[in-house]
Amino acid sequence: MTDAHAPSSHAPAANTPPAQTFPADDPSPGSPSAHAAAAGCPAHQSSAIELSGLEYQQSPSDLYRSLRKDHGAVAPVLLEGGIPAWLVLGYPELKAVTDNDALFARDSRRWNQWPHIPADWALLPFVGYQPSVLFAEGAEHQRRAGVITNALQQVDQFELSQECRDIAGTLIDTFAGGGGAELMTEYTHPLAMRAAVHMCGMPSGTADTDQLVEDLRISLDAAEGDDPASAYVRVGERVHRLVQEKKEQPGDDVTSRMLAHPAGLRDEEIVQDLISVIAAAQQPTANWICNSLRLLLTDERFALNVSGGRLSVDQALNEVLWRDTPTQNFIGRWATRDTTLGGRQIRSGDCVVLGLAAANSDPEIWPEGHVGAENAAHLSFSSGEHRCPYPAPLLADLIARTALETLLERLPDLMLSVPGDQLTWRDSIWMRGLSAMPVQFTPMTR
Repeated sequence: MTDAHAPSSHAPAANTPPAQTFPADDPSPGSPSAHAAAAGCPAHQSSAIELSGLEYQQSPSDLYRSLRKDHGAVAPVLLEGGIPAWLVLGYPELKAVTDNDALFARDSRRWNQWPHIPADWALLPFVGYQPSVLFAEGAEHQRRAGVITNALQQVDQFELSQECRDIAGTLIDTFAGGGGAELMTEYTHPLAMRAAVHMCGMPSGTADTDQLVEDLRISLDAAEGDDPASAYVRVGERVHRLVQEKKEQPGDDVTSRMLAHPAGLRDEEIVQDLISVIAAAQQPTANWICNSLRLLLTDERFALNVSGGRLSVDQALNEVLWRDTPTQNFIGRWATRDTTLGGRQIRSGDCVVLGLAAANSDPEIWPEGHVGAENAAHLSFSSGEHRCPYPAPLLADLIARTALETLLERLPDLMLSVPGDQLTWRDSIWMRGLSAMPVQFTPMTR
């Protein structure tokens, strides 16, 4: 649940964000000085690699290794459509970016490439400015993030665990009698989403909640034939109704606590930030569950003693954050002035992509070629002011752990129905998740 994990929106947006006044040394988006600052970058003209349509999508570690060899800790890359950016591969360099908001800021309206961004650009949902906590800076970000942090800190973790167990049981009941399932669509994604909307004060399993879950899926991860823009509009309308409902009948939930917070956020601010919280809680957590289950079922270190319970599940969850973190790369940060990073000349308004997965496997911190899966110093939840607010990783861990433990308890002979090396990853350089996870087991009878 973090601004390092959520897109801003899939609502239609113009190709140039609203104007904003920045300090004198920061050219505003679309200005001649900003355009000139980006146009003459020789690194991008000669050696940048396209980050879309890559053959490395099944094994992105190969890409990161190649980029590191050719460019070092910071590599010139081209986003979809040939838009230049910098990918931060090094652990200390990524820490330097995320821990210095004054130099690498979050408001995307600083970008010097807005004149070149088409209105239908595929990555616009992730970088198009929205008045949410995702793009807030300084005191405004502290105010908005403080409200979210306070609301999440008051979540009863025992109650959430029980709710997740109930959700898991309900979902498992729908396929347990058949002896097989496709867990991405039938279990992990709906479980994570239902848990997220439950925390925000919506009951699980109702038609209204299920529609919100489906619309959020379409908004975040549209399939062929889906209409993500219309789905996002419906999400906004439903969350707005939720806010109104909680104003009239407050409860023990995140929405009610955000409304009651002394910071006094406006309704529309709460709507925007709730969507960010729910979206950030869903896809990354769902992929975390499935990536961890893959490890449990395919790696003999875990497969031999998976019935041992909590210890093995916890180890798998932590190792996945190092090796197959759900958010591989994140756009991003924007330089507020000319600077250097990893020996590269970064110009004012340049986009800096956070290579979270690459940083986790940086050979400078793991010279022997293996990551320290036994510790928790990974950057999967980012770092600095814009990292996941403290309770969010704990809540995501609780959801993921409960989902895995319940599944393995209910279906103790669960196994993949295809060889592990035939599982395929989604075609995305941004998110790390399987396209499908087919499993089989002894059918359960009631």
